[in-house]
Amino acid sequence: MLLNADAEPLRLLVLCTGNSARSILAEELFNRLLGDHIQAFSAGSHPTGRVNPLAMEQLSEWSGNEVPRSKSWDEFLAPGAVPLDIVLTVCGNAGQVCPQFPGTPLRVHWGLADPAAVEGDEALKRRAFAECHDILRERIRNLAEYLGPLRGERADPSALAVHMRSFAE
Repeated sequence: MLLNADAEPLRLLVLCTGNSARSILAEELFNRLLGDHIQAFSAGSHPTGRVNPLAMEQLSEWSGNEVPRSKSWDEFLAPGAVPLDIVLTVCGNAGQVCPQFPGTPLRVHWGLADPAAVEGDEALKRRAFAECHDILRERIRNLAEYLGPLRGERADPSALAVHMRSFAE
């Protein structure tokens, strides 16, 4: 379960299609709740070029150094890109067309409904974003409990991926 690799955090890329909602929410939650163990990034197969304002409302406690931005997964395929340990897809579209990233990171899929696709009044849309945020927060808090005993140690990416997959069942 443990690897002593100078306690470097695992690098995790969260993917969805537009990189405007689910993957942005997950990136922030991973970095906020598991920043000692995981360095998270997000991207999309067909990025919208903007973060959905309702996603930003959910990120009222944004802890990142930079304001989130919608970006292409091409940034993580380019020579010299950050090496990845795990790629987490949060939508079926990205999961089906996900490229092979350098270093052959492990893949995990958490299929979540797209809150940006919800139609209706603002209250209904806000509720969809809050529900997506709550699901992600619960799963990531569970991971925090799992990783908690590893103080000063680096998690084994394979064991973590197995644990993450258990949430999708």
